[in-house]
Amino acid sequence: MAKTEKNTDQLIAKIVEGIEEVKGHNIDILDLREIENTVCDYFVICDGTSNTQVSAIVNSIQKTASKALQEKPWHVEGLDNSEWVLMDYVNVVVHVFQKHIREFYDIESLWGDAKITTIPSNY
Repeated sequence: MAKTEKNTDQLIAKIVEGIEEVKGHNIDILDLREIENTVCDYFVICDGTSNTQVSAIVNSIQKTASKALQEKPWHVEGLDNSEWVLMDYVNVVVHVFQKHIREFYDIESLWGDAKITTIPSNY
């Protein structure tokens, strides 16, 4: 396994841990590596029940990834209303939605060719 692949796997694990820490829901990991012309290798998608929870998920992801791996997002967008926050870690892009916004945009269908891994919730 190449160094960047190992780092990416560790980053995804820490992102998922950050989401679970504050009980984010419906975690999906989309592997985009087999799809041509994508902006990154993976999407991690989850949802929260309110703008407060969406903000908490984003903060938890940042704290967990930064503390464990010294990884900070290159760019974060959408925190103003916290309906859909995008966190860009270059190889991994995280989408944190409020549930109704996630259902409306349905990113998983847009990227139907991606291999999707669903992380089961423990709560």
